[in-house]
Amino acid sequence: MFESLTVLAPGLLGGSVAKAARSRGLARRIAVWSRRMETRAALRTAGWCDAVFETAAEAAHGSELVVICAPVDQIVPLVASIRPALSPGCVVTDVGSVKSAICRQSHAALAGAEACFVGAHPMAGSERTGHEHADAELFRGRPCFVTPLADTAPASIDRTVAFWRALDARVVTESPERHDEIVAHISHLPHALASSLCSLLSRRDPRWRDLAGNGLRDSTRIAASDADLWLSIFEQNREEVLRAISAFEDEVSCFRAALANSDRLALRSLLERGRSFRHSLR
Repeated sequence: MFESLTVLAPGLLGGSVAKAARSRGLARRIAVWSRRMETRAALRTAGWCDAVFETAAEAAHGSELVVICAPVDQIVPLVASIRPALSPGCVVTDVGSVKSAICRQSHAALAGAEACFVGAHPMAGSERTGHEHADAELFRGRPCFVTPLADTAPASIDRTVAFWRALDARVVTESPERHDEIVAHISHLPHALASSLCSLLSRRDPRWRDLAGNGLRDSTRIAASDADLWLSIFEQNREEVLRAISAFEDEVSCFRAALANSDRLALRSLLERGRSFRHSLR
């Protein structure tokens, strides 16, 4: 699909993008850049990239597609920093889990340039971080949002969609605002709940953790994720996350009222709705 592909900040997701592109023959040349010197040194021996650069702009120079895989608060500054190096027709995309501010600010950063920003967010990942955990099959069968603005060039949208489909992701096209509403409920809220539960239990008897079964481990796995990464996500999607938390508080209030009033019918109804939804998940 591309003569040259650039991945900026290849951690778990970025490394997986590069590995998946290499294994599927999607680019003749894969260039990467990492902020940390030691990571750049390690990447020079990786078999899934061809060139490692000292600056993001050098890595992006001449590429037809640039995939930015940095934390959400670093994406827009990176877009601005690589603008002078972008070739005409280049598409810049990302993997950030918040889209509204990133898409609009990145679009503004490229205003007047002959390159285009098209936001993306693959719903794939792990509580683990770093390129050493990258997996060429990470995106197989996983949803991937593509979030163009209303005035985004159709050809750039098509190219972005085709790229993620070539990585075997299931592409869903939504507006940036609609994306943020959806992921606030299905991704950000679950993380907030898992972290809050673990925070609560951390103040209880330490011996309790050694008595827990798989239920606690399964429901709190994502709380092990990087705190700084998630701090930026919650800050950038604050309003939608707050609305999702309010909706959850209403649901918990119903559960509490049913339990307090010994209302078995209401409690069973809630439990059955939850069970049915869980069984419906892919």
